[in-house]
Amino acid sequence: MDEDLADWSLGRLLSTAARHVERDWNAFLGERGLTHAGLLALHALVDGPRTQRQLAAASQVEEQTMARVVERLERTGHVTRERDPEDRRRLQVRLTEAGRAAYTEITATEVADELVTAPLVDPAGFRAELIRLVRAAGRG
Repeated sequence: MDEDLADWSLGRLLSTAARHVERDWNAFLGERGLTHAGLLALHALVDGPRTQRQLAAASQVEEQTMARVVERLERTGHVTRERDPEDRRRLQVRLTEAGRAAYTEITATEVADELVTAPLVDPAGFRAELIRLVRAAGRG
């Protein structure tokens, strides 16, 4: 198989590696009742409540997508939705203690990095190259 991989383009290698890491990351989050989008929402809520629209913007997803994410987070007890005291028409999404604990547990571990760096010879060099690649692609 190594010979076959040597013939792959860099784009194909990067895409395949990303899918494998994403699969493992999603499994890790799933064991904690979360998705990647859910984790992004929890991250945006750490500093205080936000509207669903603000959460969508902070997570760079569509409002419709965030509505589903918030629904799931509410079902799993990670967030609550409450009326905004300043504008009763608007709902604010707020972290629960369970949501804060889950976020803290996940971010305290280095599993997100370890999924990538464990098999690497030069993790710092790889990270630097990825940063250069992302910036060159105009996304950083």
